[in-house]
Amino acid sequence: MKTGRIAQIRRYPVKSMAGETLEAVSLLARGIPGDRSWAVRDETNGGIRGAKKFSTLMQVAARFPGPVHQDSPPAELRFPDGSQAMTTDADIHDRLSDFLEHRVSLWPLLPAEEKDHYRRGTPDHDDMETELRAIFARTPEEPLPNLGLFPPEIFEFESPPGTYFDAFPLLLLSQSSLTHMQEKAGDSRFDVRRFRPNLVIADTPPGVAFPEMEWRDKRLRVGEAILEVTIECPRCVMVTHGFDDLPKDPQVMRALVREAEGNLGVYARVEEPGAIKTGDP
Repeated sequence: MKTGRIAQIRRYPVKSMAGETLEAVSLLARGIPGDRSWAVRDETNGGIRGAKKFSTLMQVAARFPGPVHQDSPPAELRFPDGSQAMTTDADIHDRLSDFLEHRVSLWPLLPAEEKDHYRRGTPDHDDMETELRAIFARTPEEPLPNLGLFPPEIFEFESPPGTYFDAFPLLLLSQSSLTHMQEKAGDSRFDVRRFRPNLVIADTPPGVAFPEMEWRDKRLRVGEAILEVTIECPRCVMVTHGFDDLPKDPQVMRALVREAEGNLGVYARVEEPGAIKTGDP
């Protein structure tokens, strides 16, 4: 049965930086070509890091200036002051370190066999519950997400080795969910940029607040591709950060916990690769 249409296709060349929109793309087994194909590594504490640790990463935008024909093609970065750089520039590590005020390096994807590259770095807190509450922006009285839903390798690695995804290659988010949360969120802005989906789905069945939650464990045909929907997406501190014209807003998470158990959107795998485009049912 028809359950919606693609309203937006979004790609993020560098993990945790702003990305770009596409009109059409050919999905591969690993998702959108070039998506999260670069990432920042913490040279002090170790580990691949995103905006959960370095919130100002979200103030930098990344785009591919040409077609994507390899795992990690050079991407163009635009800093808040309007200056630009390429991910392959000789001084890019120093440039990002100065911007983040922390020693980091920028890396393309490495083979999955390079497990030390993907291994988790030193946490900020000795107490694991304190660390998790900081990552997921939960107050002491709010429940933590059910981490047992995630692939087991993410407890040892920052991302599934060979990728810079949090867990799965694609994140789907319905316009209905954003609209419903905006109605419930008071003055908070539930802007799609906060939530970093790959596919924004419109024209879902009316009267359903979070329609994508009904897709879990099901398959979706989108254009020429078939997606396997896996689990809901537990939201982290990133959705509360301020960047561009969006203010820092912890109340975004308070609304999500109150209305949606802290979840928004669903993850998916690509079961059958194929071409998709905006407007596809």
